[in-house]
Amino acid sequence: MPKRRQLRSFDFKQLGELDGLIGVDEAGRGALAGPVAAGAVLVTREFLESNWVTTNARRINDSKQLPEAERDALWLDFEALMAERKIHVDVGMADVAEVEKYNILGATKLAMRRALQGIYPPSAFEQKLEPDLFASAEEIAAFEPQVKAKVLVDGLRLKHFAYPHTNVVRGDTRSLCIAMASVVAKVSRDRLMVKLDTDFPGYGFANHKGYGTEEHREAILRLGRCRFHRTTFLRKLMAERVDPGQMDFLPTDG
Repeated sequence: MPKRRQLRSFDFKQLGELDGLIGVDEAGRGALAGPVAAGAVLVTREFLESNWVTTNARRINDSKQLPEAERDALWLDFEALMAERKIHVDVGMADVAEVEKYNILGATKLAMRRALQGIYPPSAFEQKLEPDLFASAEEIAAFEPQVKAKVLVDGLRLKHFAYPHTNVVRGDTRSLCIAMASVVAKVSRDRLMVKLDTDFPGYGFANHKGYGTEEHREAILRLGRCRFHRTTFLRKLMAERVDPGQMDFLPTDG
């Protein structure tokens, strides 16, 4: 596994002659409850060369490998960097109904699309031909150059995705901007799950964030599912504990 100080070097190689990179990562894909979240972080060459990155790149890693306190501290740093216009950050969510409708892969792509749309629309990445020497004033005025930024997505390549992108397997341990997006996605989703713990007490959402821990499984058996549980996931992951045919009869809060 590359050392954390190499994350910036990886991004410099990906940057090439471009102006920026947009790292994208998700959180909550394997949970039994709650939305899937995606973070998108735009970094520029100037940012990658900044004192903040030189000093702090070693703090950044796959969000799952960082203590919660460190993720929260990085989030505060990201907010300050955004206020100073040194980075651009956005978050996208796909709710439980969308997970059920589109399956988890489709919902993940939807959340990633929403996060990216907060930075650039898909049309900004369409290939545009530079107007030729004899173009009219109207043609020149209508010309929109292609965005000089590359989208880096953690994991496997996404088929039928609105944005041209480069996939990076284990990208949250290899790329600085993907690792930053990983932190953004996880902190955003974790905070939502803590709120749900207040609204739906007894499940322990604040502790396990909706993942399939023993505590969570026992709570579902005891309380039934709430509307933030993913029914299809309960069928798969609880089959050894409950007859799948009985899952339709678990009580729900509606």
